[in-house]
Amino acid sequence: MASGRRFGIVDVARREVVWIWRDKVALLLVVGIPLIAFAILAATFSNAVIRDLRVDVVDQDRSRTSETFVQAINSAPGVDLARRSSDLNGAMHAVRSGEAIAAVYIPQNLERDIAAARRPQVVIFFNKQFFTPGNVASNSLQAAISAAIADLPAGPRSAAFAPGPLVVEQYVLTNPALNYAQFLLRAILPTVLHIVTAISAGYAVGSEFGSRNVREWLATAGDSMLIALVGKLAPYFGIFLVMMAVGLGIIHGIFEIPFRGDPVLVAAGACLLIIAYLSLGALLQLLVRNLAFGLSLTGIICSPAFGFAGVGFPALAMNGFSRAWGAMLPLRWYIQILFDQAARGVPAGNSAGPFMMLGVLAILYFGLAWLRLRSVARHPRPEPVEAPEQDSARGGIVRAFANEYGRIIRERSAFGLIVLAPIIYGVFYPQPYLGQLVKDIPIAVVDGDSSDVSRTIIQAVNADEAVKVTLRPTTLAEAQAALARREVFGILSIPAGTERDILKGDQARLPVYVDSAYFLLYNRTLQGIQEGVGAVTTDLAARSARPDGSLYRAALAKSSPVEILNQPLFNPTGGYGSYVVPAAFLLILQQTLLMGSATLGGVAYERGGHEARRRRGTMSAVIGQSLAHLLLALPGFALFLIVLSRVYGFSANNHVLDLTVLAIPYILSVSLLGQFVGSWFKRRETAVLLLIAISLPIFFLVGVAWPLEAIPPMLRTASFILPSTFGIDGLVRVNQMGATVTDVSKDWMWLWVLAGVYAALAIASARITMGRRVSDAR
Repeated sequence: MASGRRFGIVDVARREVVWIWRDKVALLLVVGIPLIAFAILAATFSNAVIRDLRVDVVDQDRSRTSETFVQAINSAPGVDLARRSSDLNGAMHAVRSGEAIAAVYIPQNLERDIAAARRPQVVIFFNKQFFTPGNVASNSLQAAISAAIADLPAGPRSAAFAPGPLVVEQYVLTNPALNYAQFLLRAILPTVLHIVTAISAGYAVGSEFGSRNVREWLATAGDSMLIALVGKLAPYFGIFLVMMAVGLGIIHGIFEIPFRGDPVLVAAGACLLIIAYLSLGALLQLLVRNLAFGLSLTGIICSPAFGFAGVGFPALAMNGFSRAWGAMLPLRWYIQILFDQAARGVPAGNSAGPFMMLGVLAILYFGLAWLRLRSVARHPRPEPVEAPEQDSARGGIVRAFANEYGRIIRERSAFGLIVLAPIIYGVFYPQPYLGQLVKDIPIAVVDGDSSDVSRTIIQAVNADEAVKVTLRPTTLAEAQAALARREVFGILSIPAGTERDILKGDQARLPVYVDSAYFLLYNRTLQGIQEGVGAVTTDLAARSARPDGSLYRAALAKSSPVEILNQPLFNPTGGYGSYVVPAAFLLILQQTLLMGSATLGGVAYERGGHEARRRRGTMSAVIGQSLAHLLLALPGFALFLIVLSRVYGFSANNHVLDLTVLAIPYILSVSLLGQFVGSWFKRRETAVLLLIAISLPIFFLVGVAWPLEAIPPMLRTASFILPSTFGIDGLVRVNQMGATVTDVSKDWMWLWVLAGVYAALAIASARITMGRRVSDAR
């Protein structure tokens, strides 16, 4: 016994490795799923710079000047002139249906109004509901049109004095090329891995209460709870540490993204992250002692963690609950360490705070898991005896519908996934994004001029809602040190001689240093500074003229002969929640229904074997089961797109009939896909184990968060097998963008095609598995 205790950790670890090797699901979970997810994400972001976004142009002037503008747009690298509509109605239809991401309206009499100094307006309409591609298209179009305006022939010179303009010179820190792979991959790969880590630990511990033997596990450890827990989790720690290295290799090797900080600190943080989520996954299983239910709880906690980590939407703009919940998630602190060290290259001491938090959480969750294991060992609980599987084929579609409906109500894991999970996610998931807009981002101003003009600039910048001047250091070095400590996220420098240059009629350059580690913070910070400086430039050019007077308009026409208006469509306030939550809701609906439907296939096999699987695979059973899933999923759908959209204040339309017409094939196709996948599972938990970690990669294949033009064609074609590819695109366009079923008819037809294909596959797969059973019996 003493020898057993001495080498207990090795014995327990060896037992776990043998089980992983023999259990195909476990091996696929810990090795296959991370590698597949990494490969999909790496391929998705292989085009790190977004180009060739489709745009439409409405040229109402058809003059030489307007054609110059069109040519400038066509030459812009970020966009592709895919259409030239004759009027705005045609352009809006193109944007609403997905044929274009943006449209440019060139008004009639453009050339004449420029010559007459009337300052005509060129309007850029861009789809703000598709946040990233819409913003990229808007920026590319604005740059192209601005360049065309700069090339216009100069008008007659005036003898009157004109003050020099203020020019913002932006210096992008951390990620100067604005490489999306550097920003997104660095955050998403650890996010996927942390889900798999927690799920794997849950499967390892939870299986001991089902298919394995908890007494044997503890006996192998010499009845030491500490040895039992450490030995069980040790192999997973080694595997996921290798997977973490693979993720970093993809980022810094394949994508050649530089690593700027302390690798030892990042490696130590990765170890703590893995320990924390192994412990958390084990703790949840030990608390409920039900594998399927425990895995569902793990998914509810881990799946939304990306939103609470402060990557897409910054933590400083979240409400109190979201900040508090995010602080309890180890991912939140690891991401901060990773970005500070790998991306920003700040001194290691600046990461001491998040590293300590990560360490505390790892110790806390491991300690709780150990204490709970001690309690479980003292008070074992017998496994409940389950009723045999009921026949669902006799009586046709109606009987199959009734049996499936009752089975979902009785089966806790399926009921939790199909009915309860959408409600929980509906309340929980949107919390980080309810602030919608990022406001009062702290910035520093280094005023080297100390003049009336510099004070006016500071006041104007501070008045913008996006930024807030919180620091006034005397040197740029002090400001940069504050930026490294995350006290500020941007620096505005006003050099000495700024007022003198303006009074001489020369350009006055204002260097602006903005941290681009987090893209939303970068864009909003730069926007706020540019708007404030732009307001001062306009006032200086007008020389205190009345804003509604002719002198004011004349001054503006001289400094900028054409006004460029950026008009966001469908999400006019630019709310981040209005963009991400509706699409995420629909993906949640797919994943919970998909896992629930597939789980029921595993439940049937556990209770009735091949015969129960055969009964579930008849045509009447497949149809009846799909209708039961439809009836139970429709309330969640209505909650997501109709009720919560209005409760949370997200943009939404009243096209309920169009939504329903599109939702029916979406839900049915997901249900039938789940029945097909579940017909190959022998255990109920397999669906959650293999499907929960793919949610994030799927989200970026839809085209809402990441443009379709940037996704490799082969990967885009492969995504057609998923209902979410067409369902999310069509439903978001109907609910948020006012499209009709006619506008998204392609999505609607593809969903029905997928429903038919997966129905046939569900029926065929049941027959194939029965054929294998007969063959094995012979």
